[in-house]
Amino acid sequence: MTEAADDLQVAPLPIPTVDLADLADGADPARRLEALAALRRGFGELGLVYVRGHGVGPMAGLYDRFVDFTARPAAEKEVYNRKDLYYQRGWTPPNTEQAVVAGGQPDFKECWFATPTPMPPELQVQFPEVYADNVWPEGDPVFPEICQARGAELHRVGLALVRGAAEALGLPADALAALCEGGPHIFRLLRYLPLTTEQVEQKVLWGEEHTDFNLLTLLPGGRFHDPEGRVASPPSARSGLYLRTRGTPAHPSGRMVRGTAPEGCIVAQVGQQLEMLTGGAFLATPHVITAPDQPGWSRLSAAHFVHVHAHTTLFPLPPFRTPETERAYSPPVLAGTYGLKTLVDIGLAPASALASLGYRHYDRLAKLRER
Repeated sequence: MTEAADDLQVAPLPIPTVDLADLADGADPARRLEALAALRRGFGELGLVYVRGHGVGPMAGLYDRFVDFTARPAAEKEVYNRKDLYYQRGWTPPNTEQAVVAGGQPDFKECWFATPTPMPPELQVQFPEVYADNVWPEGDPVFPEICQARGAELHRVGLALVRGAAEALGLPADALAALCEGGPHIFRLLRYLPLTTEQVEQKVLWGEEHTDFNLLTLLPGGRFHDPEGRVASPPSARSGLYLRTRGTPAHPSGRMVRGTAPEGCIVAQVGQQLEMLTGGAFLATPHVITAPDQPGWSRLSAAHFVHVHAHTTLFPLPPFRTPETERAYSPPVLAGTYGLKTLVDIGLAPASALASLGYRHYDRLAKLRER
């Protein structure tokens, strides 16, 4: 485990709440300015905001279907283990992913990956694993429908917030959203696994502290299951999603705050791509998934990851370039290249994937010599 679980703050911080209606075209100008200021403070000081009026449908039915899938025999689930796609589609087995700065512990979870957006054909050639077509489990025709619907709804929320974030920074409204067109956006279902008594005593984390490598992450809220499999309130306020704030003058070191949004709201948090493009004006949000202090509990959750197009150069945009930010985020790197490197770092792609980033035709000279 890491030290993240030792500095949790159960008392909430005043996280800004943004109503999407206040960012829509035709919104009251005064309320729009307030919403933009909330985005600037939330993403700039704390790394996250709560979102109201998002229009995302209920998650319960989708969680029920995912629980049914995870209860299938391991051999049946293994059919959907798309290791060949770097787990970017289908089922990810337990103990596969590991946070970059983790202490050597893999995440105790199983997942389902899908994309709710069309995949550009040219990028399916260039990045076949990351831009792959969806795969779906047989025997549940409703699962793909609900999964696609929730993912698409969350994606619309993400794009609205990205436009607002650009305006909050003094950029044209589409300066960031335009970069997202054709991105490898991912909707992910997660089931954090029950821990044994020994694992609880060792203070094992469900997911070690990390930051997301995409642009913006949308979290619609999860639910706990007790040892008998019933939906229940968490056994402790210290279990579940916690996010580390950037730090403010009142709390300069940053604090871990609980990621449970107010009723009717979802959480939006900053990813590494947004940090790089803004030169650190918005910092990627570290977060951790803590397990209950009792064995046998599990947790269902979901996340939608908004990405920029694979050809986007991850480097501070011109308004954010200073000698300091250029040094901090050099050298510039393509988002697609950066994504492959990160998938290797977290254990979802094999190290051999990095070989695709170089020139692969050195054997041509040998073939020419043989003639």
